[in-house]
Amino acid sequence: MPVLQREDLENTLNRITDRLKNLQRPENEAELLKKGQQPDKIIGLFPRDFGMEPWDWPQGVGLYGMLVRYRQTGDPAVKEYLCGWFDSHMKEGLPRENINTTCPLLTLAHLADEKPEYRKLCDQWAQWLMKELPRTEEGGFQHTTTKDAGKGLLNMNENQIWIDTLFMSVLFLAKWGVTTERSDYIDEAVHQFLIMVKYLYDKRTGLFYHAWSFSERSNFDEVFWCRGNCWYTAACMDLMEILGDRLNPSVRQILTDTYKAQVRALQALQAEDGLWHTVLDDPDSYEETSGSAGILYGVLKGIHLGVLPDGYEVMAVRGIQAVMKQTGPDGTVAGVSAGTPVGNGREHYKRIMTAPMAYGQSLCMMALSEALN
Repeated sequence: MPVLQREDLENTLNRITDRLKNLQRPENEAELLKKGQQPDKIIGLFPRDFGMEPWDWPQGVGLYGMLVRYRQTGDPAVKEYLCGWFDSHMKEGLPRENINTTCPLLTLAHLADEKPEYRKLCDQWAQWLMKELPRTEEGGFQHTTTKDAGKGLLNMNENQIWIDTLFMSVLFLAKWGVTTERSDYIDEAVHQFLIMVKYLYDKRTGLFYHAWSFSERSNFDEVFWCRGNCWYTAACMDLMEILGDRLNPSVRQILTDTYKAQVRALQALQAEDGLWHTVLDDPDSYEETSGSAGILYGVLKGIHLGVLPDGYEVMAVRGIQAVMKQTGPDGTVAGVSAGTPVGNGREHYKRIMTAPMAYGQSLCMMALSEALN
C-alpha cells in the first residue's frame, strides 16, 4: 500500500492554509471572463468565490477548513484569524440570510464561547432557519441563494432542495442544537438529512443527484455531480461526530448505510490517478479537485470513526496523493470548478470553468488534516 509522509502532508497543509488566507481574485480575471463567454464554457459564479472577503458559502467552507486545522493543531494564529474575520464582518454588517450565507455560522458555532455577540448571532440565524426560511413540500429547506448581495436579492429556487444545503446550513443547526440543548434544532437537522436521502439518493447506483424539484417532480436531468456528492460524504460523518449518542440508532443506521453504499460506488468510480470526475460516471468530464477532497475527507473520517470496514485505506491514500499533486508551490489548489447552480444535462457541469477558489483550498485542508489523524 502507498504510504503518506507526515512531513509532506504538513508542508502541503501549511502552504494551502497560507494561500487561503491571502487568496485574491486572479490577475488573469479578464482572460477568464472572456473565456467564459465561449460557447463551450460556463464561467460559474467565480468572482464571489475566489478570496475570503465576502460573507457567503465559499468563505464559509473556507472558515470551516481553518477550524478543522485549528482543532488539530491548536495554532493560536489560526484562531486569531477566524475571530478577526468574524469581528470585521459583524462590524461591517451581514448580508441577507439564505441557505448559503448561513455557512459561516458552522464555524462561528464552534467559537461561540469566545464572545457573547457570537452566541447571539448563532441564536438569531438558527431561529431564522427554523421559523422564516422558505420550505418546500414535506418541510424541506428551500435552497435560497444570493442573487445580488448589494441589493439583498435572492434566487428563491422555489420548491427545490439541493444536496449542498446539508453542509451550508444543516450542520450548523445540528451543532447549535447540541450547544444550546435544543432538541427541536437537532430533530430538524436530522429531518433534513432524511429528506435528502429520500429524494436525492439513487438506489441503483448508490450516488446522489444534485437537487429535486417538488414542482416538477424530478431530479432535473439526474446528473451525479462530484462536489454535490461530497457534501453528503463529508456532512454525514460530521453529523455523526456532532450528534454522537443523541442520534436515534435506527436513523443512524439509515444514514450510515446510505453513506457506505455511496462510498462503495465512489470507490468504483475513482480515476486512476486518485481523483474523481466532475460528472462522476462520465470519464470524458474533467477530474475535479474540490469534490474529490470533500469525498476523501468524508471517507477518512468514516475510517477514523469506525463506520467504514477495512479496505478503504488504499482508496484514501491514492486520493490524498492526487490532491497533493494538485497543490502548487505557493499553495494554490488547481482543478477546482467554479460555483455551480443546478443545471439540466451533463454538459452544464462539464462546461463549468476551473479556477482557484476558497472552498477548493478549504476542502483540501480538511482532507489533508484528516489524513494526518
